[in-house]
Amino acid sequence: MHTLPPVPLKITLKPRETILVGGALIKNGEHIAQFTVENEVPILRQKDILTERDAKTVCRKIYYVIQLMYFEPGNLPAHHQTYWQLVRALSAAAPSTLPLIDEIGELILNGKYYQALKSARTLIAYEDALTAKANERP
Repeated sequence: MHTLPPVPLKITLKPRETILVGGALIKNGEHIAQFTVENEVPILRQKDILTERDAKTVCRKIYYVIQLMYFEPGNLPAHHQTYWQLVRALSAAAPSTLPLIDEIGELILNGKYYQALKSARTLIAYEDALTAKANERP
């Protein structure tokens, strides 16, 4: 069976923009930079990177642990355990999150961590909306 080589990914970085490529944190200098990634490696742009310090809510912690799965495949068993603990707690506290949790879980079980991160961003937006609604004054 013959498989096609990965399609190169062309990336343009803004001045001082940061990107994670295969676990390496790269920060651009003062000028726009362009480069091509020729093989398949995990990549996240600055706007999509969540630090452990910023993972202060359950949904952000879920996003963070999926990010770890994406960049640290050698630690998948530990990351999966943490993920499922967080998901159990979230689904018990907010059953309305179950459809999103199911979607994310399916992606994780299929090793589609980048797509799971995209769905986890939707989960964070949902959490933010719930929190904003709960904080509204009647």
